Amino acid sequence: MKRLFKFILNLIPRPALIKLSYWVRPIFALYYKGDAYTDPIDGKSFSSFLPYGYEDPRENVLSPSTLSLERHRLLWLYLQNETTFFKAPLKVLHFAPEQAFYKKFRKLKNLDYTTTDLLSPLADIKADICNLPFEDNSYDVVLCNHVLEHIPDDTRAMEELYRVLRPGGWGILQIPQDLNRETTFEDNSITDKKERAKIFGQYDHVRIYGRDFFDKLRSIGFTVEEQDYTATLSPEHIERYRLAKGEIIPFVRK
Repeated sequence: MKRLFKFILNLIPRPALIKLSYWVRPIFALYYKGDAYTDPIDGKSFSSFLPYGYEDPRENVLSPSTLSLERHRLLWLYLQNETTFFKAPLKVLHFAPEQAFYKKFRKLKNLDYTTTDLLSPLADIKADICNLPFEDNSYDVVLCNHVLEHIPDDTRAMEELYRVLRPGGWGILQIPQDLNRETTFEDNSITDKKERAKIFGQYDHVRIYGRDFFDKLRSIGFTVEEQDYTATLSPEHIERYRLAKGEIIPFVRK
């Protein structure tokens, strides 16, 4: 199963995978039905989750129903329990909208919700994150998760995120991060897809972020809170929801 998923992820472009997923999710959800693990996004339980990963697939991490990963389920719980995202009237800009969230966020009556991306079929507005077509101080909330590691000029992208966020607004900017690494590693000379997957973890990533990611956000102007939300959860809940213990949520304010 791990080899099959690795083959599919590396063979099929991401936009095509998104479209294909809508057909296969009901099959996965039925096949893996059980009560060992629960996806908090839709409340459904399963005997097991699916493997996922481009280079070295992780076991038991991909929800059969929402196709959420550890980071998605962690973010859902954080938004639900620690923010007013599901209740307050908010103007939200969501980059590269995740399938696990898209329909649920779209249905929330309290949100003025806009999605954007260059390639995603779920994007309302096709736009370059380094040159956004939005006015200054436009949004109460910006969600930009697992996007910046794809962007060669991530400084410019961060500046654009800061520009469109309203004073007093907040955002969550998740990235794949090696917390054992003090400084971010990138090497633009690495262009081979297999080599990128081996070094960066995915063929379309251009860097591995270290702990200095938070200070880089601060240098842009953000106030940054490094939220280890799993530290507030019991070991039983972490295992039940299949979360990555110790993963940091970068919560920013302007």
